[in-house]
Amino acid sequence: MGFQPVLLWTDLLLFGLLGCIVLAGWAARRSEPMLAAWRRVGESGVGMVSLSLLMLFLLVGVLDSLHYRERLTPAAGAPTAADDKRQLSTEVRSALDAIAAPLRTRLEKTYSAPLAYSLFAKQTIEGADGTQRREFPRLKFGGASLQYPADDHVGDILGRIGIGLAVAAGLWLVCAGALVKGVAISRKVPVGAAWRAIWRGKGGLEWRAVLLTLGVVGLLVGPVAALATEYHVFGTDKVGQDVLFLTLKSIRTALVIGTLTTLVTLPLAVALGIMAGYLGGWVDDVIQYVYTVLNSIPGVLLIAAAVLMMQVVIDTHPQWFETAAERADARLLALCFILGMTSWTGLCRLLRGETLKLRELEYVQAARAFGVSTARILARHVLPNLMHLVLIALVMDFSGLVLAEAVLSYVGIGVDPGTVSFGTMINAARMELAREPMVWWSLVAAFIFMFVLVLAANLFADVVRDAFDPRAS
Repeated sequence: MGFQPVLLWTDLLLFGLLGCIVLAGWAARRSEPMLAAWRRVGESGVGMVSLSLLMLFLLVGVLDSLHYRERLTPAAGAPTAADDKRQLSTEVRSALDAIAAPLRTRLEKTYSAPLAYSLFAKQTIEGADGTQRREFPRLKFGGASLQYPADDHVGDILGRIGIGLAVAAGLWLVCAGALVKGVAISRKVPVGAAWRAIWRGKGGLEWRAVLLTLGVVGLLVGPVAALATEYHVFGTDKVGQDVLFLTLKSIRTALVIGTLTTLVTLPLAVALGIMAGYLGGWVDDVIQYVYTVLNSIPGVLLIAAAVLMMQVVIDTHPQWFETAAERADARLLALCFILGMTSWTGLCRLLRGETLKLRELEYVQAARAFGVSTARILARHVLPNLMHLVLIALVMDFSGLVLAEAVLSYVGIGVDPGTVSFGTMINAARMELAREPMVWWSLVAAFIFMFVLVLAANLFADVVRDAFDPRAS
């Protein structure tokens, strides 16, 4: 059948941002203070645990950002289309959709509980003799291989959990062996000595924490993956979609909101904050007036008004978008832009106050006395001394932006309804909690994944703050 790669705007910006981070990391190798700070992050057990979790989330997000459209097979006898786009599917999929195809395609009729083999609610079923009875119908896919589900259900689940644990243990041993071999090569020591150094926490970075994190994740992911081949591990939603698949799809939305917003926040905050602090005078007054006015407006109202206006523009120009995915991507990108335009004021105020102190230092005064241009002073003396504040603020704001998307989607002014996110899942679960019996698994699944992501980001932000802040003890 074949496929054609599709590059959405959020994909392009996300990969561009990751590329910039890699280049910045490569350039930081020439700065000994930056290397020392990152080395302190790497020597922290909490930092490496949180970084490992964030890398796993990032892996899922990157896989979900590799989009494509399948080429449709022409019908027999149909003339070949001159335009190749006419032979493309209107549905945009990702590499994650292809990998998790069983989760995506196994649709049930409606709700089913986690690891169940029947629907959650009783339905009226008509027998062969015309009589009607109320019972729980069997699922089409969940537990479909069970011949006697009442007797074999628990044993099948335990067996699959055992298989998942065994596979996870094997993969962990492979990863541990590769890591030990890499440390042995880099430190030029025998493999046994490298393993002892890692286990004692003396392998350079805190690799022991990484191995323990991967082990715990494997103990959870292995059984889930084994069970997902036969059951809906987190149940299904109202239309029969697998909740585990929806939570995996929500990760990309959270990462896009948390990272792309920085592309808008960073230039505004850095440029205006440094200009206000260094130039002073009427420039400082104007910039202070702008961010004071923005702060005086309730954030939710400002974001809601901007999102609704952007939605009107999208609705009145349907010809701009070839597929529904491009339309949803446009709203997601607009939301990132709006959040960035409304969240730069805090960092700007922080940089302004720090710049006011830096411009009075002796080496800055000496540069001005020797006639060094303002642009050169800002680039060579002021900005490098503010980068630790920028980095700390951006890392710490990530979790706040993820939670902001969840809140905005909950009140109906977040991402497009066709975009899966933690906020849309929580919003849908609001009505499910009012059912009797209560449908709780969609809310719990979204909460667990979002909690782990936000907690990992917060812990990593604390470690980065302690490592980069020169005033930290």
